[in-house]
This record gives sequence, C-alpha cells and structure tokens, in this order.
Amino acid sequence: MSIFRRLFERILRLFGRGGRPVPREPVQMPPIAVVRNTVFDPKPDGWENVRSDLIFRDDLLDAIEGLDEFSHVIVVFACHRVPDAAETRKLLAPGGNLHQPGHGVLATRSQLRPNAIGVAVVPIVRRRHNIIRVTGLDAIDGTPVLDVKPYLPRFDSVPDATIPDWARMPDDPAATE
Repeated sequence: MSIFRRLFERILRLFGRGGRPVPREPVQMPPIAVVRNTVFDPKPDGWENVRSDLIFRDDLLDAIEGLDEFSHVIVVFACHRVPDAAETRKLLAPGGNLHQPGHGVLATRSQLRPNAIGVAVVPIVRRRHNIIRVTGLDAIDGTPVLDVKPYLPRFDSVPDATIPDWARMPDDPAATE
C-alpha cells in the first residue's frame, strides 16, 4: 500500500471516517471454567448469598496459582441461556420501571445484550485444587466462564465515577444530593 494511501486512511480515521467496519465474524473461545451452584434458572436479583464454584480446566491449574491471594476476582462469563429473541432488544426500561424512558441495553446491566456476556466482581471464599469458590456471582449452574482477573483497586475502582439519576438505587445517599 502506498504511503499516500496509508496517510489518507489515517486522516479519515481521525475524523471517524474510513477504516474497516466492525467485523461481523463471530469470535470463538473455549471456556476456561464452568460455574456450579444451586441456581438453575436465570433471575434478575437475589444473588448476594449464592455460593458458586468455578471449576477450572485441569490444564489451567498453573494459571490460577496465586489467584486466591486476592480478596476479589472479576469473572467474565457467557450468559448461555439468554433466548435468541431477547438478544435483539435495543431499548429497555431500567429496573423494569415502565415509567422511565427507555435506555439502550448497553447502558444497562441487563443480561439481554447483543452479546450475552456477563461481568461480575465477586469475593473469593476459598480455593481447592482447580476450584475457586465465590459468592454473589449472578451466573446460573453450567455457565461457561471465559476469563477471570484479579480485582486490583488501583485499576478497577473509580472513586469519582458518576451515574445518571435513573441508575441510582432508591436508598442511595447520592440520590438526594
């Protein structure tokens, strides 16, 4: 490709034009673990006290070494039981409140997403061999785990983050500011 063509494409990308569109090919990756717990059907809330075991593949035993030294992990998982029809919804009423205007599904924590991927920060209870037990993970039994990362407050916590009023819980002290 000529230097002029590359320069022209770079200039177009600076202004949000040109470049390649978002790829439409599926991304494939094998799960690294599976969730085992006593929840067999999706539910919107009530996950606080659910204990889940993340059972890692045996070939990843070395990869989880030291993970249990952290108090919390970030779990990335596939919401494998989201119906295909639900994946196409673009607007949702936050918290199911039909009196609120609809918001884009990507502006919510709904499981009904274009790509049904869940992310949760959960405390580690313990580790035994290739099993890490956590609490509060909002994933049903049999959920494929795609990745796990240690929670690092200096990177993962944003103390001055803001949220819109509609996203605040009714008992949130910041809601009255």
